[in-house]
Amino acid sequence: MKIPTALKHKPVIVCENYENVDGRSAYNSEAKGLSLGLAQWNDRGKVDISAKVWRYTGEKWSRQSEEMPLHRVLDLAILLCRAKLHFREAYRYEKLYDTENQVIDRIGLQGDAMTVAVCTDNEKIEQDIALFSQALSNDDEILGERLIILARILKEMGY
Repeated sequence: MKIPTALKHKPVIVCENYENVDGRSAYNSEAKGLSLGLAQWNDRGKVDISAKVWRYTGEKWSRQSEEMPLHRVLDLAILLCRAKLHFREAYRYEKLYDTENQVIDRIGLQGDAMTVAVCTDNEKIEQDIALFSQALSNDDEILGERLIILARILKEMGY
């Protein structure tokens, strides 16, 4: 299925078969494509690029399609990697996290730091963190394959 090009986000680099590789939803996903392109929020004279997940309901392109600045895509990857690293050792804690210190890490970015922490404001954090840990474990093969590929590409790029 072709990604629309007449909308505000202007695709430049696309993956039009994302539905075939969308994790557990592969071959049965509403996320039909990914694109990198000119952001829909661009003002005249100012150009940002963004990533977009294109969703199709079966009848029309969905308003739930998501567009993100590229740095957010990387920030999400950083957050995911740090979460996976935490859950490798989380079994050491009775509640899967240090109840005395909910901060998992502070990752320096742009002169400040991204604080990665367990959301203890969640009233059901004990149940939800266990479910999250199990889901992360269930998806280990899907995520691991992508992380290996990402690590290889980053190495090729000199990172």
